[in-house]
Amino acid sequence: MKIHELKKPAGSTFTAKRKGRGRATGNGTTAGRGMNGQKSRSGGGVRLGFEGGQMPLYRRTPKRGFTNHWSETYVPVNVSDLNIFEDGAVVTLDMMIDAGLAKGRGDGVKVLGNGELTKKLTVQAAKFSKSALEKIEAAGGKAEVF
Repeated sequence: MKIHELKKPAGSTFTAKRKGRGRATGNGTTAGRGMNGQKSRSGGGVRLGFEGGQMPLYRRTPKRGFTNHWSETYVPVNVSDLNIFEDGAVVTLDMMIDAGLAKGRGDGVKVLGNGELTKKLTVQAAKFSKSALEKIEAAGGKAEVF
């Protein structure tokens, strides 16, 4: 098949109704806009969310709280979860995601000190808790902030 042989599927396009072309067409005189009012005029209509002068919904509802746009979210991984890797391995973020330990990337992984580590690993993560650092080093491994 070549580009000049391509055709649109049947029924995918249709000709637009020609409005304002006489009464016999069914869309004459007012051209489907009705009789009078703001929406019948050229350039008429109201903006999105306008409620006729009534206080609109987006202004009636209370605004609460604060969103810090510079906050960072770290994906937590416990030290005990790292035992699935082979002894002496270099554990990276991608390896944790592939193993199903880190659900999503966020701004990186924070290794927490819950559980025990029985293998000597080099763990690369964005952050470590103090207890996690102690347990990784006690097992003979290294913790690298990456």
